[in-house]
Amino acid sequence: MSGQRVLFIGGSGVISSASTRLAVERGLEVTLLNRGTGRRAVPDGVEQVVADVRDPASVRDALGDREWDAVVDWVAFTPEHVRTDLELFEGRTGQYVFISSASAYQTPAARLPIVESTPLRNPFWQYSRDKIACEDLLVAAYRDRGTPATIVRPSHTYDRTLVPLDGGWTAIDRMRRGKEVVVHGDGSSLWTLTHHADFARGFVPLLANPLTLGEAFHITSHEALTWDAIAHTLAGAAGVEARIVHVPSDAIADVDPAWGAALLGDKTHSATFDTTKLRTVVPDFVATTPFAQGAREIVAWYDEDPARRTVDARMDGLMDDLVDRFRVGGR
Repeated sequence: MSGQRVLFIGGSGVISSASTRLAVERGLEVTLLNRGTGRRAVPDGVEQVVADVRDPASVRDALGDREWDAVVDWVAFTPEHVRTDLELFEGRTGQYVFISSASAYQTPAARLPIVESTPLRNPFWQYSRDKIACEDLLVAAYRDRGTPATIVRPSHTYDRTLVPLDGGWTAIDRMRRGKEVVVHGDGSSLWTLTHHADFARGFVPLLANPLTLGEAFHITSHEALTWDAIAHTLAGAAGVEARIVHVPSDAIADVDPAWGAALLGDKTHSATFDTTKLRTVVPDFVATTPFAQGAREIVAWYDEDPARRTVDARMDGLMDDLVDRFRVGGR
């Protein structure tokens, strides 16, 4: 792997930043192509090229005729984005990696744990349907002309900047103010949270790896927590107790369609994963960061700087209304 040239389109986000760091540590020659506006520092040893991937001409001007062992697009969300990538990089890279989503799997799943051969179908969330359409395009390109595509499906991956609870920091702020927080359903569905450093340990060995071409992999932790447990874990890290009000997902969708789509198309349903396929290629893969540790990292990061602790007034008010409606016993 050492010395392989990889291009990350994006590379400074929640999921990708840990993979950028680990790729450099393992000796890859990493170039980031992005708009240069990320809030995370670029690691030493990484080349940064400033261009807008939504403007293909700017990418051509910035990269010239350079070739790569692997190109990873962390910010492709629609078939049009993937078509642009193929026009830019097909014939110039030994591997094109598309970052899909585990929400593309059949929702709700007919059986657990989810494996890579689980059907792709999500009638509830446009985000997931777009990811499926991107995968379809790449599978056809691989089948028809041998495009060296690899598909990676993260599940709910977080770092210290991302509170993996609906409402984000607003939910923790409510806990600290002694207010109730909304948890969808009855709080008992199982959910898989993956620390971005654990994701990176599964992801980086896939780069420029011929065993991955034409294949799809999900990369997740094996720790499955209920949504109530997630809320209680975050509350404990914040030094308080969680007061939870359960609200049906479809009721949330009635008052906030975007929030509801992300629930009905993803979080409402239990999601656990079998990573056997990944471990046939990355035999030493193991997720080592329990969410109890991750929750402490999250709260510590927000507490370091008051400017980070922004409360979303609209979400705060929406939770107040839902709590009033669904609190057991009423007001």
